[in-house]
Amino acid sequence: MKLVEGTLESTANILKLLGDKTRLSMMGLLLINDCCVCEFVGIFKMSQPAISQHLRKLKDAGLVNERRRGQWIIYSLNRDNAYFPLVEDVLKHIPNQQEKLTRLEQQGLRISCD
Repeated sequence: MKLVEGTLESTANILKLLGDKTRLSMMGLLLINDCCVCEFVGIFKMSQPAISQHLRKLKDAGLVNERRRGQWIIYSLNRDNAYFPLVEDVLKHIPNQQEKLTRLEQQGLRISCD
């Protein structure tokens, strides 16, 4: 999805991406900490391909960055994206996602990518 900063259509597309509960939660988690696909699989109890599809949409919109660490791909928020202030404002209105990371850690899955 090619976004042109400042257009109504681009803003609507960002909001549409964030309108999905899973992607919105992912963004909330990334606001707290960078995450690996395997961690999202553990949190959302979804298949790796389904998680990757959500992340691809966020990456294509420029909302997340990815970096490789060995065989793992770590995702982080793209704070340099022109729409980051909008995303950050939206994320202020969702419940804190820390509990999901804490639960994952208690299950021993938080460090599964190391």
